[in-house]
Amino acid sequence: MSLLRTIFGPSREEIWRQLCDQTGATYIAGGFWKGDKVEATHGPWTVTLDTYAVSTGKTTVVYTRMRAPYVNPDGFRFTVYRKGIFTAIGKLFGMQDVSVGHEDFDRDFVIKGNDEHKLWRLFASQRVRDLISAQKDIYFSVKDDDGMVWRSRFPDGVDELYFQVVGVIKDLERLKLLYELFAETLDELGRMGSASQQAPPVKL
Repeated sequence: MSLLRTIFGPSREEIWRQLCDQTGATYIAGGFWKGDKVEATHGPWTVTLDTYAVSTGKTTVVYTRMRAPYVNPDGFRFTVYRKGIFTAIGKLFGMQDVSVGHEDFDRDFVIKGNDEHKLWRLFASQRVRDLISAQKDIYFSVKDDDGMVWRSRFPDGVDELYFQVVGVIKDLERLKLLYELFAETLDELGRMGSASQQAPPVKL
């Protein structure tokens, strides 16, 4: 066993390849311009796991993200993240926080969206709530693009289910739960009429 592996544990590539072996996903090696990524299919959707870095000039912050573009026929969007020390300050400035009728979940998370009825319906799913709660850190949302400055917004009617967290996730079980969260949420959005079974015309 190498000294680096003894000190830092398995590498990201090693864990992510194990994820592929256990889930049937595909590990795609990167190149000069793009990093490695993992792709998995669920129904008509492709779920992509990768990392990206943001430089602040003095430091560089690495994020793990998971994304799945889909055709969004009714424009429903939401954002969920854990409450923290800045939540109360945000409320003073009018930050929306919708209660969805589940005491523990409402207590632990900030929930925002553009359709309160659909928020209630989405989070009526015990499994979706459990999978979100299983993540110690989470920012989970629907976006209208993937935030890449050199790429235009997605085509009209196409949005992206999106997760991100600071750092590199090398916890195999956590990654498997994240993939399950995406699958369950996409299925639930489909049942709600908020995600089409049509494959999105987008390749990440």
